[in-house]
Amino acid sequence: MDVKGFTDKVKIFVKSGDGGDGMNSFKAYKGKPACGPDGGDGGKGGGIYFVGDKDKNDLIEFRFRSKYYAGNGERGGSNLCSGKSGEDIIISVPLGTLVKDFESGKVLFDAYEDGEKICLLEGGRGGKGNVRFTTATRHAPDFAQKGQKTKPHTLVLELKVIADVGLVGFPNVGKSTLLSKISAARPKIANYHFTTLSPNLGVVRYYDNSFVAADIPGLIEGASDGAGLGHDFLRHIERTRAIVHVLDISGMEGRDPLEDFEKISGELSAYSEKLGSLPVIVACNKTDCFGAEENLKRFKKKYGRKYKIFPIAALNGEGTEELVKAVFELLETLPPAERIPADEFAYEEEDSTSFEIVKDGEAFVIIGGLVDMLCRNVVLDKPDSFAYFQRTLKQRGVFKELEKAGCKEGDTVVVGDVEFEYIP
Repeated sequence: MDVKGFTDKVKIFVKSGDGGDGMNSFKAYKGKPACGPDGGDGGKGGGIYFVGDKDKNDLIEFRFRSKYYAGNGERGGSNLCSGKSGEDIIISVPLGTLVKDFESGKVLFDAYEDGEKICLLEGGRGGKGNVRFTTATRHAPDFAQKGQKTKPHTLVLELKVIADVGLVGFPNVGKSTLLSKISAARPKIANYHFTTLSPNLGVVRYYDNSFVAADIPGLIEGASDGAGLGHDFLRHIERTRAIVHVLDISGMEGRDPLEDFEKISGELSAYSEKLGSLPVIVACNKTDCFGAEENLKRFKKKYGRKYKIFPIAALNGEGTEELVKAVFELLETLPPAERIPADEFAYEEEDSTSFEIVKDGEAFVIIGGLVDMLCRNVVLDKPDSFAYFQRTLKQRGVFKELEKAGCKEGDTVVVGDVEFEYIP
């Protein structure tokens, strides 16, 4: 939702840094060139981190910046010097923000506590320098490994406010006025519909204790089906532990308060089973207005045995102390709010053993994780490296699969950017 500057759902693009290439170099002294390999490893790419920040209220900053790319690792140096790691990206989000994978919709992180930090995407591994490839029989490897490349990903950030109590009801029933009376919050208040277009949070003090109340923008009939801004508003009460249903008991808007109560209760139940099962306290507001007394009697007669009902006049604070006391006593009996658990999901790393053979005209093209690995590790104009290339293809069964696919001597085989003639 993006209404008058308030933003609670955005799409962003992130990419961790690529790993730096390993260095292919040799020690050299005056009069004695190439005295042995000394190429260092490439640096690791920067990661993508998310952290919860209690001082942020919405996701508006992501409207102006939607791409977050971490720094790439630097190439390794000579004299066994490793490349510098890429710079991390740290993305601060308001508490209550869900980070989701765009394609699958899976929850990756719930920013529930202030300062809580998670690495969502690791940077690419740095490539090994040529010194790492020395063996008892290979004393001067003339090749190095390329750094691991990373892929960009699309994420959805979705804010669901964290509050103990949600104030719900039709527009203009007095929710904002009530919140301003029981807390230090100062929401915008006026006598017209939809004054509140974003959730307002207020800390309500009760002696030495406190709880957080959220003034949820006015709901309308059909909200659970997305009417008006229904889904966007209802999202913000999914975390609450209890609901205070605020009614205009005077009916001065031309609506029947009993019907209002039934409609909003129905919308909550239709949106989710959890919302429909939350404990409810009813605040019958505007008792100082004409018609309130008769409607209050009707309401108590119908719902008095099922709900705790508190007549209030939020404008002058009448009855609000009793209401706050009842809410606090109810919260004392309820379990604390819980974070939304992350789904079992991880971005797949390349499978360095998988491959597939496809025909492109007369050529046989080898694709897959095995090819990506070989492109990082092999320098074809170096004899040792090319021997490793051939040995790997044979060990992984690529030659056998080529023959099964109909590849014959003299046919063209493509691996990465390299074409060569097949010789069994």
